[in-house]
Amino acid sequence: MIDLSSLKQFDSKGMYQVYDKWNQISRESYNADYEIADFSDIDNIVFAGMGGSGAIGDFLSSILSNDDIHVSVTKGYHLPKTVDSKTLVITTSISGDTDETLSVLDSAKKTDCKIIAFSSGGKMESFCSKNSIEHRKIPAIHSPRASFVVYLYSILKILGPITPVSKHDIEESFTKMDDTKNKISSSNLTESNPALSLARWIDGIPLIYYPWGLQPAAIRFKNMLQENSKTHAIAEDVVEACHNGIVSWEKHSNVVPILLRGKDDYIKTKERWDILKEYFEEAEIPYREIFSVDGSIFSKLINLIYLLDYSTIYYSIRQKVNPSTVDSIKFVKERL
Repeated sequence: MIDLSSLKQFDSKGMYQVYDKWNQISRESYNADYEIADFSDIDNIVFAGMGGSGAIGDFLSSILSNDDIHVSVTKGYHLPKTVDSKTLVITTSISGDTDETLSVLDSAKKTDCKIIAFSSGGKMESFCSKNSIEHRKIPAIHSPRASFVVYLYSILKILGPITPVSKHDIEESFTKMDDTKNKISSSNLTESNPALSLARWIDGIPLIYYPWGLQPAAIRFKNMLQENSKTHAIAEDVVEACHNGIVSWEKHSNVVPILLRGKDDYIKTKERWDILKEYFEEAEIPYREIFSVDGSIFSKLINLIYLLDYSTIYYSIRQKVNPSTVDSIKFVKERL
């Protein structure tokens, strides 16, 4: 049973309380008084970041995918060799101390590309100050992953002139997040809460199927299951999986399929969903469908992430683990 008492007991650092205010935090972040970046003559954008910061790059890359600008996301130490004077390198490290992203930033400085960096301070802020690189300091809330909307909406505001997200799409996302919050927050710990319902359903290793446009939500969900719920998780493109991954279901396992679906997926993707569901039903494999909200791709993604993130908090409570602790990550970082 998950109630307020168990939330407070296992989520002792109050991650759920931050998520209860994600809709409000999003508005405040977008309306914050940041200096707008002024870049021109750009035909290539590279997002660099790891973990929660990298998820922001995934999200923005998806939003920009229909634009004329080529977009890539690098998660590691190396800057793509395609970087040139018309490239904007965007480095994000919420802590400001991410080793891989600092390496990319240092490499970018040695080229003639344009650069902007985002962090809450740390080594990244100091590096930018010493090397006259544009930097915007954005405060973190609770943890890098819980700060996702703080950075997403702040970066959108700062990079407004070069992003295709309209004011209408932003406002729509706020309205729909208000509705999502009312359904999934700790003030509604009932059967009608879709995030809580999903957390109660998961039993085993989640395998998250997604269409191409919803990849950022699927990757984020996988990462949050791993960090918050301390459980293994897998994410696969639904179309590609029909050429390889589906064979895995011929052998019994404790993997459970979760289908992330857009309200207006491409017609051939809808056909693929129907075939996959038919296969699962004939093989008596339980599955769960999660649908996006209506609206722009921006609203679809942010509201899916909101629901799925919160479900991993509930799942952590069900597992009786603290969603905030990441001791294994600390183990690695202390040895770098």
